[in-house]
Amino acid sequence: MWELTKSFRFEAAHSLKGTTFGADSEEIHGHSFRAEVSVRGTPDPETGMVLDLGLLERSMEEVRKALDHRLLNKVEALGMPTLENISRYIFERVQHAGKITRVSVHRDSCNESCTYFGPQG
Repeated sequence: MWELTKSFRFEAAHSLKGTTFGADSEEIHGHSFRAEVSVRGTPDPETGMVLDLGLLERSMEEVRKALDHRLLNKVEALGMPTLENISRYIFERVQHAGKITRVSVHRDSCNESCTYFGPQG
């Protein structure tokens, strides 16, 4: 079994209401984000790849464009722009590329990350 991870970066702003951070998080502020999309499987005997990376790259670029230099509070279907919701949002938009096992979103300046493993069941 192999696991392959590709990543992309984006810059975005958000505001978070109702947290213990108070007024600082309620003001619009920005972060640099890094998202990692992981696929797991056995390489195809003909291609030698777990997944055609061109398919994954196209999906990831579409998501990056939807998030990069945006006010995340205005991104439809995201909900409250937390790391949890951002990782779920990305997963839902790249899962059609196949074999996606997890999406992690990092906010390195805050030493924070969150990983979404998809719906369980």
